[in-house]
Amino acid sequence: MFNNKSILITGGTGSFGKNFTKFLLRKYKLKKIIIYSRDEMKQFEMSQIYSPKKYKCLRYFLGDVRDLERLTIALRDVDFVIHAAALKQVPAAEYNPIECINTNIIGAQNIILASLRNNVKKVISLSTDKAVNPINLYGSSKLASDKLIVSGNTYGGSEVKFSVVRYGNVIGSRASVVPFFNRLIKEKSKFLPITDASMTRFWITIDEGINLVHKAFINMIGGEIFVPKIPSIKIIDLAKAMAPNLQHKIIGIRPGEKIHELLTSKDEAANVIQFKDHYVITPNIEFKFTKNRYLKNKSGEKGKFVNKNFEYSSGTNKNFLNTKEIKDLNKTNTINDYL
Repeated sequence: MFNNKSILITGGTGSFGKNFTKFLLRKYKLKKIIIYSRDEMKQFEMSQIYSPKKYKCLRYFLGDVRDLERLTIALRDVDFVIHAAALKQVPAAEYNPIECINTNIIGAQNIILASLRNNVKKVISLSTDKAVNPINLYGSSKLASDKLIVSGNTYGGSEVKFSVVRYGNVIGSRASVVPFFNRLIKEKSKFLPITDASMTRFWITIDEGINLVHKAFINMIGGEIFVPKIPSIKIIDLAKAMAPNLQHKIIGIRPGEKIHELLTSKDEAANVIQFKDHYVITPNIEFKFTKNRYLKNKSGEKGKFVNKNFEYSSGTNKNFLNTKEIKDLNKTNTINDYL
């Protein structure tokens, strides 16, 4: 699908962008891979490993998703877009709300407009479980972003397809608790801080996230939200797996945190279709396709609608990892090592 095509990744120097670039370079022969981000140092560091001299298809573009003009220029002759750029830290978003809105909401709007102007073929925006029934600004901004991306398909006469991929915490990413726990362990802390003993989270590896996005590009019709079937963990089990001999100290949840996260809510159940390893949430607005159009994907797999009370929660998930499974996953998924 990507051979001899051009793809642009916003936030391309982040965990997902670096690893998806590695995936693309191994699997496809692309015309261009454009790494679009605003941090010149991260671009320099990435270019030392993935050099445009060695990988002729690579381009490094400095730019901000807030800048519509720059985005419009960067998207010239681009076929596919992965929108991974976002402000993701919950406390930082609460303290800097305007910055969060400008990046996560206005940035999504700019992606839509620049893609429409350049007749991009497909756009996938990365989302988060925190966008479901949000209680913090980060989640609220990603909910607004998701709504914008889905509505991008409704612009008259446009052939651009917009879809969303929504998943939970990526093992070892900068936004996860794993690097924080690792630092405390290396510093020989006397305890690991636990916000709440019953707290759970969805857990996904970076490779699973990459495969989901790849599959979404293949199967997307436009307007749907792809949600993977992934395991949950208890945060206290994560702490036990990482440092079995360290004590735990309950410190209370931070403002804007939930005890459990949702990947789909009961309010979305009427639009949720179940497939073997993922769900598809169909648009809840008046759309060019009926919901039944999404029941069979391009891989030939048939889905079925879930029941009206369906909810996909990290707290009631049927698949929980135990401490050994968590420990094994952490060992084999060092996300910062993308060589």
